[in-house]
Amino acid sequence: MNLQPYLDFTTSLAYYAGKITLRYFNTGVQPELKENNDPVTIADREAEAFIRSEIERVYPTHSIVGEEYGENGKNGSSFRWIIDPIDGTISFIRGVPLYGVLIGLEIDGVARVGAAYFPPLDEMLCAADGLGCMWNGRRARVSQVNKLSNACVVSSDFQNLAAKMPDVVERFQAKKALMRTWADAYGYLLVATGRAEVALDPRLDVYDCAPYPVIMKEAGGSFGSWSGEEGHTYGEGIACNAALKPEVMELMRGS
Repeated sequence: MNLQPYLDFTTSLAYYAGKITLRYFNTGVQPELKENNDPVTIADREAEAFIRSEIERVYPTHSIVGEEYGENGKNGSSFRWIIDPIDGTISFIRGVPLYGVLIGLEIDGVARVGAAYFPPLDEMLCAADGLGCMWNGRRARVSQVNKLSNACVVSSDFQNLAAKMPDVVERFQAKKALMRTWADAYGYLLVATGRAEVALDPRLDVYDCAPYPVIMKEAGGSFGSWSGEEGHTYGEGIACNAALKPEVMELMRGS
């Protein structure tokens, strides 16, 4: 299958949706709270509505699931688009430029195409199976760091990490890894571009991470569950470069 048209379309969608979010960024936009107490803004809703309308126009038989508007009911399709219009809404609300627009395309349940665009930074990270991972027009590659003592480990919130695995932070600290809270989608951008080595989150919905399996694979790393399975449907996430994955997995097992 020629994935280039899907990659071009996904990248374009993420870019133009990102421009919609910039209309509201640092303007004092007021959030609302959803039923799960997560914040949402008019920017989230407008960006997702734009993405969905374009997918429905170009690929009317495809399934869509998004953070703000749910499933479109076309569950029989082999193609499923997964949308997070603003990953890092808290950063967005506070005027911190580390939020991203995430779009992934599953084909037969496998993440095959993905884009993550960071509008205030104008950084585009995108990939498709066999086509490489691109970062603003050049190849993106994970770092070659092969010891955790030389690695940077990022997460959105170390307290939530500890709630899931009480001693996980101490395990990384014992290896003398540098620990930083460069949050949400931005942390995964750093891993894919070789500026950090490990990113992990204890809780991820499917729309929080749909682009990452193919992005990380094409950049030379991996994304998946805390126990090492690759994919975006485990409700958690860990990304790392290839050189560190064996050591990271041993650490996560407590070895």
